[in-house]
Amino acid sequence: MSAALEKTYDGIIIGAGHHGLVLGSYLAKSGLDILLVDRRLKYGGGLCTEEATLPGFYHNLHSINHFHISETPWFHDLRLGERVDYITPRYEFGQPHLDGTALVFGRDLEETLANVARFSKKDAQTFREWNAKAEEITRDIFLPERFSEPLPREEREKLLSRTQAGRDFLEMTLRQPLDVVQELFENEHVKLLFLFKVSLFGTWLVDTMSKTSPMGSVIRAFDLQSGYQLCKGGSFNLARGLMETFIAAGGRFQPQVAIDKIMIEGGKATGIVTAEGKTVRARKFVASTLDVHQTFENLIGRSQLPKAFCEKLDNFKYTSWSLFGLHLALDEAPHMSAASFDPNVNRAMKWSLGAETMEDLFSAFADVNAGRAPKIVQFGSGPLTVLDPSQAPPGKHTTYCWHVMPLNPDLEGKSYEDFKEEFAEKIIETFARYAPNVSGKNILGKHVYTGREYVAELVNMRGGDIFMGAFNAEQVMYNHFGYRTPVPGLYMAGSAAHPGGAISGGSGYISAGIIAQDVGAKLWWKPWNAREALSA
Repeated sequence: MSAALEKTYDGIIIGAGHHGLVLGSYLAKSGLDILLVDRRLKYGGGLCTEEATLPGFYHNLHSINHFHISETPWFHDLRLGERVDYITPRYEFGQPHLDGTALVFGRDLEETLANVARFSKKDAQTFREWNAKAEEITRDIFLPERFSEPLPREEREKLLSRTQAGRDFLEMTLRQPLDVVQELFENEHVKLLFLFKVSLFGTWLVDTMSKTSPMGSVIRAFDLQSGYQLCKGGSFNLARGLMETFIAAGGRFQPQVAIDKIMIEGGKATGIVTAEGKTVRARKFVASTLDVHQTFENLIGRSQLPKAFCEKLDNFKYTSWSLFGLHLALDEAPHMSAASFDPNVNRAMKWSLGAETMEDLFSAFADVNAGRAPKIVQFGSGPLTVLDPSQAPPGKHTTYCWHVMPLNPDLEGKSYEDFKEEFAEKIIETFARYAPNVSGKNILGKHVYTGREYVAELVNMRGGDIFMGAFNAEQVMYNHFGYRTPVPGLYMAGSAAHPGGAISGGSGYISAGIIAQDVGAKLWWKPWNAREALSA
């Protein structure tokens, strides 16, 4: 038994993904004695970079594109810029088309508007008008709320109603993102790329078909100043930087800890009990960054929870799809045929490939909902090593393809391994229609990584849900599942808490401020506050 499990700590954090690392780093720097445990030998959760194909070719098997990370409050507070480098590409989104054209969105407004105008002058003007609103709303509302404990609905709406920007934002939150894009734009290619931009990871209608969007994520379709970045050398480097920060602050990490239960004594969370029967006590708090069902059903037990909370747990929804991932080691970078129309498409951070019309999107949506592998192959990709050469040997390249897929698709009598191989070849064939050199000897190696594999490795991703909770209106913002729980001393600091799944660090950051105040720890930073931001 490790000596780390023989001590008593001020706090124990379950799960060494990025939320647990952010939370642990803040509280360790506050002077608390913190133990961070994880079931696996590895840490970082979805911040996973592996030599999955050939030596020297680094593939990010989960999280790749990180939204505005280097500008987050926790990145600055923890001085992560001294340990981790981020790349902010000039061109963020690219969509080549089979007719030889391409649409590219970059950071520069006038350049992007000129690109849109090649398809529709009307759509370019619409974009200009909405961009002006979006930059203000993102700066003054969306980002401050993203890293603040959500306000009660009535108070939030009252504060937002004080300004025109706030009223515009509120109106957007009541609209279905798909309807907004359909209504505002006339050109099919323009509509497709806007939907790709507003969705959380790529071309997928699920992210844009909620009846309402309380978080207001649809506004992200129109701003250009904030956006996605790449972690230099691979996504794991963010986890490495966070772990270095946590350890330097005095935190203790213990991997390979299988937890049997969270200990409840006198109605309060007071520690953990391992599968081996070892008790590790916490004087002040226990925080879980696991999914809600592992935390409350497996580690606490429904009998110790209020009836209303159990009903909320029963109503918690996960996304109904998973990802089919294909990772390629290449001799040369993908070269789009449409580069003759716009050469910058080769350098766009995120590519939307395969969907030529809105009907293509609807077809895939229907297939996945019906449990079928989509007939029309359409996926997100990107030229990772064009932007960051350190992720491959000199002169070589990598790329990836993320395709939405049911966790257990209808295999039509095939074995799963045969299905994986066949669908991977379909993706490569589709890729080659846009970039002919993604074929033959240029492909040096490939690795297929699907929901079945990552669910076995990262059990948090229940049912293949990479976000560990759906982004529906009933469980985001003021309806989220964090941070204080019905059990005193127990906190939920994972992706079920605001601002939800994906690499944001938001839940860990917000939880740190709440726990520090609750236990009387030193608040060495100034937590962001939505009330102050919206009252300004």
